[in-house]
Amino acid sequence: MSVNLSKGQAISLEKNDGATLTAVRMGLGWQAAKRRGLFGSRTREVDLDASAVLFAGQEPQDVVFFRHLVSDDGSVRHTGDNLVGGAGQGGDDEAILVDLQRVPARIDQIVFTVNSFTGQTFQEVQNAFCRLVDETNGQELARYTLAGGGDYTAQIMAKVHRAGSGWTMTALGAPADGRTFQDLMPAIRRHL
Repeated sequence: MSVNLSKGQAISLEKNDGATLTAVRMGLGWQAAKRRGLFGSRTREVDLDASAVLFAGQEPQDVVFFRHLVSDDGSVRHTGDNLVGGAGQGGDDEAILVDLQRVPARIDQIVFTVNSFTGQTFQEVQNAFCRLVDETNGQELARYTLAGGGDYTAQIMAKVHRAGSGWTMTALGAPADGRTFQDLMPAIRRHL
């Protein structure tokens, strides 16, 4: 059963039977918003990019994004860049896979971001979501919907962080501006 997360809400990444999750997928989906034009409705392609920044305390240790698809230790993997989004079918347009058992002990937080590489604001995006899936069985655990768009080009979507011997996910949903994860680092640090 999936939980629809609201901004700032946290959920434990523990299975119903008390076991901890071992592998999760952070999925991102979107489609370009239709705009009225001289010749009817049309869309402009929107290139959103998902990134995962791995932190030890306040210091970034590694990043996984469309130009660096696998973390140096191999525990986090990006499935590849989607330049245009989906057709509104609800599937993941980009995904980042995290093998929680392989994440080095020094990494205590993984922050997931989404940015508009082509520079459009989220007013030009619709049906955008970020979701967390148990990669071992495909069950959706949580979904954060980017509602309403906005006059910004990026969002700090969520973070997965250590909590005792397990992990917790927090939906952040914080608007930001930037075309790359590097542009977002000052905004990310406010959520560590």
